[in-house]
Parts: sequence; structure tokens; C-alpha cells
Amino acid sequence: MVSERMKLITPSATLELNARVQELVAEGHDVVKFGVGEPDYPTPQHIKEKAIEAINANKTTYTPAPGIPELRKAVTRKFAEDNQLEYDPSQVIVSVGAKQCIYNALMALVNEGDEVIVIAPYWVSYPEQVKLAGGVPVIIQTTEETEFKVTPDMLEDAITSKTRALILNSPSNPTGRAYTRDELAELGAVMADNEVWAITDEIYESLVYDGAEHVSLPTAAPEMKPLSVVINGVSKAYAMTGWRIGYAAGPSDVISAMTTIQGQTTSNTTSISQWAALAALEGPKDPVTEMVKEYNRRRKYMTERLQNIPGFECEAPEGAFYVFPNVSSLIGTEIGGREIDSADTLAGILLEESYVAVVPGSGFGAPDNIRFSYSTSMDQIEEGLDRLEDVLS
Repeated sequence: MVSERMKLITPSATLELNARVQELVAEGHDVVKFGVGEPDYPTPQHIKEKAIEAINANKTTYTPAPGIPELRKAVTRKFAEDNQLEYDPSQVIVSVGAKQCIYNALMALVNEGDEVIVIAPYWVSYPEQVKLAGGVPVIIQTTEETEFKVTPDMLEDAITSKTRALILNSPSNPTGRAYTRDELAELGAVMADNEVWAITDEIYESLVYDGAEHVSLPTAAPEMKPLSVVINGVSKAYAMTGWRIGYAAGPSDVISAMTTIQGQTTSNTTSISQWAALAALEGPKDPVTEMVKEYNRRRKYMTERLQNIPGFECEAPEGAFYVFPNVSSLIGTEIGGREIDSADTLAGILLEESYVAVVPGSGFGAPDNIRFSYSTSMDQIEEGLDRLEDVLS
């Protein structure tokens, strides 16, 4: 018998989809993958070479639990230069991806029964990690009318005497929307007045388009710095998803607690990956610039194509690599004799009938939407959207 805790947890919708996609591929089907979001670019060569150097130099032993000193110092420089946030290396922890940083932060901050505000649409793991930490996820539902962003009034209404923290993701997975500096300042004022912690997931920081500006919450609202854990990593910007390196910065006592948790779970992140991450943060940014330029091209193309498909309603996202159209007007219609009774059903039809993999929005707390990732080649985007139009016709 598994623990009672596990009865509260829902498996990851994106990983379940990926498993089904792999089954279809193994059966010989040509699947266009708009599902799991990860860069289709290889890790830049100078980063891979640094990892090889680390192996040859026998840098393959345990490291300090919060990360090698060189990498933590590089993270503080990154925060200072890119986010105008000053931290000491002792206020930084390197973890097994941004996902572990978020979990460590929740474990360090949340007591049994504490409420943690999660803004829907949300990344699938946020509410589940809150539950694992013993907290209660409180969902604020946003819609296209608010650009999938929470307003100060919505936030104020959701805060209670039990509210401990809010998880903020900008740019967002799955919506691609990004908060402006002024919007963050207003939210920060509400949180500071109510002494609510912020866990800010900024993993898509580098992926912003058309002049959009990424701003960290404690940068826009300096009064929130003592109440913020800022989380980032190298997975998306440097095409390093499999290397599993994320990092977090925050008040010393919270980072110390996160380090203790990590020391009793993973001990430390992979030593080789840490040296590779150091090369990423200190090396040339040209590969990132070129990748973002290409993502912008794909973003515009995918958004325009989807906007012209009857039943799909969406606006161009400002960041990340997702488009999140609303398909509610298709519910109640039929495709090939099969009734579409939900976005989940539509996603299943697209996968089984045209071998196009998208992620239904129900896993993100948005059951009227589906998520498309444009972190795949333009050829695949064109092919997948052609198939989509064919099956819907």
C-alpha cells in the first residue's frame, strides 16, 4: 500500500502524453510533437567541451550540497547583471533543475495546512508539489480577458490568514504571457502588505519577444526581496534540459533550509553538469540570441496559422515557446463521427487521427485550452498545422 499522501498527487499530463507519443513512434507512426516543451537545439559546443574537460580532470566526485563555489558566484553575477538583484553566494543553491528548486523552497517555507496561491493556467507540477509539501493549493483562475494574468484585486481576494506563499511564473508555461514591470510592482505591494512569500519561477526569462521585458518580481517590487525565492536555470535558455541544473537565490535562512533538504535527498547535483552550467553562464550568448530569433519566427507563424483555423482563438504570447488557444467553440461539434466533448477529447482525436501531439489544458487548470509548443522545427510546425487543418475540415 502506498502512502495516503500519494492519493493526493496527479501524474504529470505532459509526461503521460510523451509516453503515448513514444508508443506511437515505436509502432512506426510519424508523430508531429507539439507536446513536451524543450528546445530542439543541441547544447552549445563550448558547454559540452567544458563538461568533457571536467570529466578528464576527474571532477566527478561529490560537491558541496548547494553547488560548487564557482557556479554559485557565477549565479550571483548573473542576478546582478541581468536582474539588478544583489546576492551573496551563500544565498544561492544549485539544484537538480528548477523543478527541485521549487520543491525545496516549498518544503522550506510551507507548514502543514498552509495555503499557497497558484495562478491558473499553471505549470502542471505547481499544485502537486504544494500538496507534497503538506500545503493547500489555492487556485486563482485567470482567463483571456485578463491576458491569463492575476490582478491585484484578484490576489487580494484570495489571501487569507492561512496564506503562506504565491508561485509566480513569468513568462508562463503554458500561456506564454509575461507580466510587465508595473504589473509586478502592484502585485508585490499586495504581497508585501500581507507578508506573503513569492516563489518566482523565471526559467523562461531569456525567451521574450517583440520588445517584451522580463523583470523579476523583487526587482519591480524591492520590498519583496526579503520575501522572495527567485528561481531560474540553464535548461531552456541554453538547451540543457537533460543536464538538470536549476538555481535559486533568496534570504539566507531559507536557502540554508533548502540546502539541508537537498543534502538529505539528492546530496548535490551532478558535478559534471555544474561545470557545464558554469560555462553556459560565463560563455558567449550568441547561441541564445540565435535560438530566440528563430523561436520568434516560429511563434509568429504558428500564432497566425492557429488564428485562421475556425474554432481556435488565441493571441500571440510574449514569451516562452508555447501558444495556448481556446477551443471551447469546438466543444459539441464532431470530427469523423466523434463528438468533441472536451479539449481532452480533441487532443486525443488529433493524436490518434492525424498523429499531432498537443497537450490538453485540463492538466494546466484550463480545460477550454490546448497547448502547442513551437520548440520544434519549422518543417514540423508546417506539417503539424497542415494535418490539423485537414482533420478539422
